[in-house]
Amino acid sequence: MKVHVLGEDNRSNYLRTLYKEEIESIDKCEILFCPIPFTRDNVYVNQTNKLIDEVIALSKNKLLITGAVNEKIITKFKENEIKYIDILDYEEFSILNAQATSEGAIKKAIELTNKTLCESNILILGYGRIGKCLAHNLSGFTSKIYVEARKQKDIALIKTMGYNEIDLEILDDYLDKMDIIFNTIPHLILDKRRIDMLKDNICIIDLASAPGGVDFEELSKRNIKVSWYLGVPSKDFPYSAAMYIKKTVDKILRGEETWEKRLTLKRL
Repeated sequence: MKVHVLGEDNRSNYLRTLYKEEIESIDKCEILFCPIPFTRDNVYVNQTNKLIDEVIALSKNKLLITGAVNEKIITKFKENEIKYIDILDYEEFSILNAQATSEGAIKKAIELTNKTLCESNILILGYGRIGKCLAHNLSGFTSKIYVEARKQKDIALIKTMGYNEIDLEILDDYLDKMDIIFNTIPHLILDKRRIDMLKDNICIIDLASAPGGVDFEELSKRNIKVSWYLGVPSKDFPYSAAMYIKKTVDKILRGEETWEKRLTLKRL
């Protein structure tokens, strides 16, 4: 199996190390690993100076492996008959990635706040994979965990897990009590009206993909500590992130997972 790895982050560098015996030039490879997400601007492949159309042209008769492929790029792949894997379509990888994201987010919060976690009221916005991992990991530090959700089944699950459940409709009643907020919702939820309710010394970690879930301009006006923390596994745990990719791809190639059986999973 001849592979080539695009990308200059530490996860890509570790991936090259894991496949060091099989690394080939991009024109001779059979499998082309691209960054996650594949692109942020729909022009260039993420972390590279290569145009998307250029990489697509080089991907003919290869298997392209990436993640977080948007609809516009999926259309391009189909038009050019590119065989590809969106690795985030595989549940095991997505869960491991969410765990790494939650650990990195907690690390970032500890760096930014001036209170211990055990003394802090902590709010998690959203109860998808990352929200679930965050709540579980934070429960070792404190019982003051509040989790917001819209779906009643999630509200019930939050309650049975021992966290403080908050329905979206009553979120405003809790905002002024929070010391740390983790957002996982990829649309604006902390707007100016809600930001005006927050403490001055609150810490906010936004883990949501673009456009994010908070009004960064309003937070800046208030001098509130905020971090839009994306690509956490690659930043904080690049070796583990590379291993997750390799293990998933190896399973696919062995036939334990099939790339044709694509899962439709909600992005977190």
